[in-house]
Amino acid sequence: MRKYTETALIYFKAQLIWRADTVFNMLFTVTKIIFAYVLWDAIFEGKEMIAGFTFHSMLSYYIISSFLSQIEMSGGISREISSRIRTGTFSKYMVIPVNIEKYFLAMETGVVAFHLLFDFLAAVVWIFIFRIRFAFTRDIFTIACAVIMVILGLVFMVQLNYYLGLLTLRFEEINTFLMIKDNLISLITGTIVPLTLLPEGMIAWMRVLPFYYVTYLPSMLFTGRCRDEALRGVLVLTLWCIFMELLNRRTYQKYRLRYDGVGI
Repeated sequence: MRKYTETALIYFKAQLIWRADTVFNMLFTVTKIIFAYVLWDAIFEGKEMIAGFTFHSMLSYYIISSFLSQIEMSGGISREISSRIRTGTFSKYMVIPVNIEKYFLAMETGVVAFHLLFDFLAAVVWIFIFRIRFAFTRDIFTIACAVIMVILGLVFMVQLNYYLGLLTLRFEEINTFLMIKDNLISLITGTIVPLTLLPEGMIAWMRVLPFYYVTYLPSMLFTGRCRDEALRGVLVLTLWCIFMELLNRRTYQKYRLRYDGVGI
């Protein structure tokens, strides 16, 4: 356990080198909030409610979902693994005395921990700038389930990107998979529009998938909505994390023998 803690600390400290990344990450959070403000201000003109949202509760949802989407930074894992497999330097991870998946999970933990405070500050500042009557639940059970779901969601996304990276051992080129994932992830996690605005049949289908519980449902729970889905969300996302863990182990064991790279 100590070696993974040290890995997380190393990557936490390493973020101090890339200060520009921190600034741009905060700007992306702010950009999403500004876009949501302009868009929904026009949509809500003359209306009190849309799909059960007031203007301020809709902005509250966007602030929370933007914050959660910005702290999810595991996309680089798949590209890192793919690049190292193709260049023959994936051996670096195969020879060090750690579980490769846990290593990347520890790496993501360090990166997220560093950016967490800055993204939070960016969101809070814009609450005051726009004078938003921020909607946030006071129910401890709902908050606890939402926090657990956020953590499980981050773990799942690490597992997913780790799996996509491993597919390079089989297909050599995974850019198509990454392109599909990147284009779909914003829509199906509810960061573009709240999924409650979509047809009920589509939402029912999305509830089977893990992405529904990564950003959308925690954001809804934090704003005091969908309380009846809290426990189910934790359970479904837990099962998906277990499934991905088993899938990753099988994929690595099956295809690692095909890797013939050299060097570290």
